[in-house]
Amino acid sequence: MNGYAMYIIAIGLLIVSYYKDKKKTKKAMKKAWKSFNNILPQFLGVILFVGILLAVFDTEFISKIIGAKSGWIGVVVSAIVGAVTLIPGFVAFPTAAMLLQRGAGYMQIGAFISTLMMVGVITAPVEIKYFGKKLTIIRNILAFVFSFIVAYIIGKVVTNL
Repeated sequence: MNGYAMYIIAIGLLIVSYYKDKKKTKKAMKKAWKSFNNILPQFLGVILFVGILLAVFDTEFISKIIGAKSGWIGVVVSAIVGAVTLIPGFVAFPTAAMLLQRGAGYMQIGAFISTLMMVGVITAPVEIKYFGKKLTIIRNILAFVFSFIVAYIIGKVVTNL
C-alpha cells in the first residue's frame, strides 16, 4: 500500500476516534507527540551518522568490507558491528536498505540486522540488573550464534533466487 493511502487511512481513523471520544483522542495525540519528541533526536542522529558514513565510504569500500564477496569475514564484521550498535528497528531497516544499495551483501546485512536486534552489548548492564549476569551472557551468545545461522539461510535463499 502506498504512503498516501496509509496517511489517508490514519487521518480517517483519527477523525472517527475524535468523534467517538474527544478526550481519549486528545490524550492519545499528546502521548504520540511526546513519543515522537523522544524518538526524533535518536532518529535524526542515526540518519545523520549513516548519511555521513555513506558519503565518506564509497560503494567500492563498502563492497570490499561487507559485500557479498567478503564472505564469512564480512559476516563476522557485520555481526560485531550490529552487536555493539544501538539503533532502533525503524532506523535499522532503512539503513540496511541503503547499505545493500551501496554494495553490501545479503548475508552480511542479515548478520548485521540479526545481531542489532538480538544482541545487546550496550544494553547488557541493564539486562544484567534485571535478569542476572549468567542469563544475559548466555542469551547474548546464543543470539550472536543464531545471527550466523540467519546469515547462512539468507545466503542460501538469495543464491537460489
